Amino acid sequence: MESIAQELLFLTEMAKGITAQFGDNCEVVVHDWSKPVDSTIVVIENGHVTGRKIGDPGTNLGLEIMRGTSAGDNRHNYVTQTKDGRILRSTSMYVKNNAGTVIGAMCINFDITDLMVAERTLQTLTASGLQPVRESFVSNVNDLLNTLIQEAQELIGKPPAAMNKEEKIRIIQLLDHKGAFLIKKSGEKICSYLSISKFTLYSYLEESKGGVGEEGAAE
Repeated sequence: MESIAQELLFLTEMAKGITAQFGDNCEVVVHDWSKPVDSTIVVIENGHVTGRKIGDPGTNLGLEIMRGTSAGDNRHNYVTQTKDGRILRSTSMYVKNNAGTVIGAMCINFDITDLMVAERTLQTLTASGLQPVRESFVSNVNDLLNTLIQEAQELIGKPPAAMNKEEKIRIIQLLDHKGAFLIKKSGEKICSYLSISKFTLYSYLEESKGGVGEEGAAE
């Protein structure tokens, strides 16, 4: 390639293709450095991102390369900011002629301002300061009862076969506190789970009326 004008149609179609792929927040600009410094933009798609148009100038980074004070190396995925404070993720690729001289550039500027706002919102919603609450969304009360039993067992830390009397009283206490006995026929399931009789269940319930410790208390 000897000039930007020589490949202007191709560069224009490339700019259109990139913006079609990434949407309205993506600006693509082609600079022709054979033009006066104050009007190097010859192609621009989604110019609203930076508020520029064809015939406008480039940036300070381009000027440094044109001046020779900065090497004409491609720059990928760096962060910039518009004059109105919007944050862009940018890439600048410099076009060279057959002699290796930089003759222009294609620049991609993707406005990530809204994404950053969304990220901060998500961080707020998932901040470690939030207290996790275990809530079960089920379609029937049997599943709910199973969940309550599982949670209570986790607090005891062992399966029913390994529980002594005090631990079985404790798990009944926890289930009572969580409202398990409000579920119809829950007593039968809990008796079967703990391998105890209904008489023993009621006896343990009476013994458990002394209160629930901190780890079983609802928030």
